[in-house]
Amino acid sequence: MQYLTNLWNALDFGSLQGMALRLVSVFLCLTIHETCHGAAAYALGDPTAKREHRLSLNPLRHIDWLGLLMMMVAGFGWAKPVPVNPNYFKKTKQGMALTALAGPISNFLLALVLLLGTRMMVDHAVYTDFNQALVDFMVQTALLSIGLGLFNLVPIPPLDGAKVLFSLLPDRMYGTMLRYERIGMGVLLALSIIGVGGSWLTDAIAWVFGLFCRAVGL
Repeated sequence: MQYLTNLWNALDFGSLQGMALRLVSVFLCLTIHETCHGAAAYALGDPTAKREHRLSLNPLRHIDWLGLLMMMVAGFGWAKPVPVNPNYFKKTKQGMALTALAGPISNFLLALVLLLGTRMMVDHAVYTDFNQALVDFMVQTALLSIGLGLFNLVPIPPLDGAKVLFSLLPDRMYGTMLRYERIGMGVLLALSIIGVGGSWLTDAIAWVFGLFCRAVGL
């Protein structure tokens, strides 16, 4: 019993609360991102994501647990890829590019909404510990959402930026490049381990965050 009491007293509830809020932020950003991929594909005529119940705001339908862990500890990660059948698209490459872009765009829009909410809180809400915690949560989630959107625009498969870039290639090269998506994931993990591109991404996140803050008047 004494051991359990000592363990309880040793817990850092501030850190636990921070981890829980970060987890909520990750769930929100990834869920919006993946749902919008599926919604874009559905709008373009592909019902695959809908049949697979991926047009859902339930995060458990979208979470890849390894990707979630990477998001928590490394600042970037991934979710389960939304199933897309390009045969349903009238224009295959354009349909894939628009479906891919929907994810990052949704993250940027989410960040703008959160920062607009922050502006409203700062201007109109009285100061309380809860309100300050809510403002901090919205700002941190906006930063995370911007980071997720920018990271996914990197033109390395299987990221969304690669699908957009590949759509500009001739048809024969397009099919060939898509077959190398799994290799691209290994490249991304290797780059993250050795730290290549981290400073560039951090600078890009800061620039976009500043741009969005000015847009909402913060």
